[in-house]
Amino acid sequence: MQWILICIICASFLFTLTAQWLRKSRKYESVNSVASSYDSWTNDRLLENLWGEHIHLGFYEKPRIKKDFRKAKVDFVHELVRWSGLNKLPKGSRVLDVGCGIGGSSRILSDYYGFDVIGISISQEQIKRANELTVNKGFCRFEVMNALDLKFEKGSFDGVWSVEAGPHIFDKQTFADEMLRVLRPGGVLVVADWNQRDAKKQPLNLFEKFIMNQLLIQWTHPKFSSIEGFKENLLNSSYCGSSVETSNWTKYTIQSWNESIYEGFRRPSSILKLGMGSILKAVREIPTILMMRWSFSRGLMKFGVFKSRG
Repeated sequence: MQWILICIICASFLFTLTAQWLRKSRKYESVNSVASSYDSWTNDRLLENLWGEHIHLGFYEKPRIKKDFRKAKVDFVHELVRWSGLNKLPKGSRVLDVGCGIGGSSRILSDYYGFDVIGISISQEQIKRANELTVNKGFCRFEVMNALDLKFEKGSFDGVWSVEAGPHIFDKQTFADEMLRVLRPGGVLVVADWNQRDAKKQPLNLFEKFIMNQLLIQWTHPKFSSIEGFKENLLNSSYCGSSVETSNWTKYTIQSWNESIYEGFRRPSSILKLGMGSILKAVREIPTILMMRWSFSRGLMKFGVFKSRG
């Protein structure tokens, strides 16, 4: 009888949580809505306290391998640098980090590889926090800027880096064009993103469309590219200097979704010290995280990585 009561209480709680989650969406309206969402996520310190300086996924060499979530995020940066060939650029090379968050990847690119890094974000609060966390400001600095209107001359950078920024950008072709425009001939472009299954090859059914809609409106995404679609955007750019290579890293990153929830149990003080409001915000994200995990496990979503030469 006790277990039945506990199950009823848990089911009621989950139903109430899901109802609240469905009502309070963060639908994409413009670049301002993206900036507002990230300003809020940065100011409440929830993601930073829970996951550290990197708000992207981690890298896991084997399924269910035991690894600290924050270390996995650092490993992801190094793995992507090696895969893309960015590590072959000499020290002092200029690198642009498009959608830099609070600067975690930018600082690794600067401190570990010796690059001169500029990170940009549409969020003023992210840029403010990135500057606060950065010690080596001479070779790692940050600016508020729209990725669709980069304020740099053509060929300004030896490398362009972007991780998990694309889903927040409506015009994928201009996104590709701008990154390639500011890349010098022979420079290295590397992009990693959440990508939707190619609906041209396998259309979404009604349930998948519902899931995809929730993944869009809950985290301020206008639309997802497919791996094939964004590769085409890069190849169609008048600034693309060579072929584009892609890979599906879903198997290396999918464990991150479960780990992102487990961190709340491993580091409860990181949430509790922020107060009840942050606890509720953390719980609110669980349905979206679980939907992401399900979507990546079923192939509805894929983690795509892209590299090209200017």
